[in-house]
Amino acid sequence: MPEKIKIHFLGTGSMIPDARRNHPAFLLVYGAENILVDCGEGTQIQFRKAHLNPCKVTKILITHWHGDHTFGLPGFLRTLATSGYNKKLEIYGPRGFKKHMDEMFTAFGDINEYKIEIHEINSSGKFFENSEFALEAEKMIHVQPCNAYNFVAKGHSRIDKGKMKRLKLPQGRHLSELKQGKDVTLNGKKFKAKDLLFSEEDRKVSFVMDTKLNARIVPFVKNADLLVSEATFGKGDEKLAAAYQHLTVEQAATIAKRAHVKKLCITHLSARNDSNIKGFLADAKKIFPSTFLPRDLEEISI
Repeated sequence: MPEKIKIHFLGTGSMIPDARRNHPAFLLVYGAENILVDCGEGTQIQFRKAHLNPCKVTKILITHWHGDHTFGLPGFLRTLATSGYNKKLEIYGPRGFKKHMDEMFTAFGDINEYKIEIHEINSSGKFFENSEFALEAEKMIHVQPCNAYNFVAKGHSRIDKGKMKRLKLPQGRHLSELKQGKDVTLNGKKFKAKDLLFSEEDRKVSFVMDTKLNARIVPFVKNADLLVSEATFGKGDEKLAAAYQHLTVEQAATIAKRAHVKKLCITHLSARNDSNIKGFLADAKKIFPSTFLPRDLEEISI
């Protein structure tokens, strides 16, 4: 079985938090990689409530510099400094991000206890890659520079252990050759790689936060296994959403449908929708049935 991708919804609210929904923050866990997407006010408290260790965070992706997505960052970084964090922390953000980070450190003090690398993502496409996964960015349309992000877990060729057992093929160094697609001969018997290997497909998680509806979203999130999308406004609020450069619940669902994603999780919910949250979800499900409204501290795995 492939390594699970876990998404912890630490904050699912919008500009004004309430008792049920904190400011936006999402932790993606894949093996030893812990990637925090946005860091709204109170994020480090949400870590504690979810029984998650902030010192395991390896990267932070900031979608844009609005306060509800960043006010938790100074405190979070300082907590790492006083908690023995000893890794290199990579922090990514959109155009103008380095200047904002410099101003933040000027206001709240530098972090010298561990190494921080600040990366400004000014172009679309892949900005990080290793043998296990890749990270991609796409420019969105908001009041200030804003990026959407993809996390892509790479599929690998794996050996079918069931077939191994049936063929009475023992464990050993020859398995590495099979993984490379090479046939092997063991005890006079030939084993063909093509008969024992199967390929896992790539898996993709997309994060689309504050943005006006635009033509770049669908191709960017296409075929995602999970789309985490904002939907600040409800059905019939298209003019209001366009004015404030956000999405409606129907627009988010339509994006998911057109992009052929497998599952949609709607976040960045406004308190104005709390009184009719079932109707809000129903409006999305009419268009895209595999829509969910995660609660704060909920976890989803794919």
